[in-house]
Amino acid sequence: MLLRIRSRDGLERLEVDDPQATVAQLKALIQSRLQIPVQSQTLSAHQNLLLAKTRDDLARFTDMSAPHAPLSSLGIGHGSMVYVHYEGERSVARPSAFSPAGSFGRKMTMDELIARQMRVARQEAPHCELVSFDRDAANAFQHYVNETLAFAVKRGGFMYGTVSEEGKVEVDFIYEPPQQGTEENLLFLRDPDEERLVEAIAVGLGMRRVGFIFSQTVSQDKKDYTLSNREVLQAVEYHAETGLKEWVTAVVKLEVNEDGGADVHFEAFQMSDMCIRLWKEGWFETEIAEDADPKLSMMKKDVMVGVKDTREVDSDFFLVVVKISDHQGPLSTTFPIENRNVPVTTRALKNHLDRTKSLPFVKRISDFHLLLLLARFLDISADVPALAECVSKQETVPDGYKLLIESVASSS
Repeated sequence: MLLRIRSRDGLERLEVDDPQATVAQLKALIQSRLQIPVQSQTLSAHQNLLLAKTRDDLARFTDMSAPHAPLSSLGIGHGSMVYVHYEGERSVARPSAFSPAGSFGRKMTMDELIARQMRVARQEAPHCELVSFDRDAANAFQHYVNETLAFAVKRGGFMYGTVSEEGKVEVDFIYEPPQQGTEENLLFLRDPDEERLVEAIAVGLGMRRVGFIFSQTVSQDKKDYTLSNREVLQAVEYHAETGLKEWVTAVVKLEVNEDGGADVHFEAFQMSDMCIRLWKEGWFETEIAEDADPKLSMMKKDVMVGVKDTREVDSDFFLVVVKISDHQGPLSTTFPIENRNVPVTTRALKNHLDRTKSLPFVKRISDFHLLLLLARFLDISADVPALAECVSKQETVPDGYKLLIESVASSS
């Protein structure tokens, strides 16, 4: 049977003659044919093995730890993918014969030379030390994709917040642009006028755009990748657009728990520096065939992955894991959220103000989604940032703004 072996060096194929081969025999074959010592190998059928950073991480992958277990008993057969994590440097046999050219060895084409400069390897450390999500903002997003969309179609948004000098990102609100989501694709129908209002509010709040968040669908949970090639293309496009080195990409998905139920799970990544460079220099193949393997990102020219020239790169090579935390930010998230199934009208503003009469006025309007509705009735260059600054500093709202806001609410 033919097995596909995926390591940090990319995808290789290994022929196993004995259909009853055990894990130990497979390890011996990997050592003899792929030059990875048995004692350095950790095997698993789960792709997250390749994201392991520590020995404790590796210890969680026990599905192929029994040396005498037949591969067939583990569900591994012809065409199966086996993931290999190994320590140290790999020694690869080189062909003994070569054709010298002059006194400096063989000639290289310009494409070969460029491919060797574009060496794709794992980036060990992110530029973002930690990403912390405002609990209300994160819950409002995951609740919608879970309860309303049932994780059947994709949903996304841009995250806004602050970045500390130490590289910690705090996400305080999520703006959801007009969009169309399907089971496999997420298309933002970006509205430049609306985004200008969002940016004006962010300036007044002392915040900026810090990341991209999206949900994966239920069907994707059955696929053996972390991000699909389409998701990588979208994530790297938005990352490169900002130039913010601490930019974060967050993924929301369902995972089956130990009791067989489903839990909503957040993961955070940065796209690697090499991924950003390849995108900016136009190396990514952006037209993806319907039958393409979703876990492989295609290049227009060869790049170096491990010891091989290839145009197929395992997308996990481009991901740098970021630690996640949460906090209670300065804004509430009780006002209806823009660009969802039901349009947000001034009637929602009146209902919100009526419901929060007992609070100080500045508290009543301390919600990004409410400010976005109000911004449509205010001067973008002066009034929008000024009102947002009142919210940021929790200062008394000037009477003129109060009257204007109450007038907008009463117009419904």
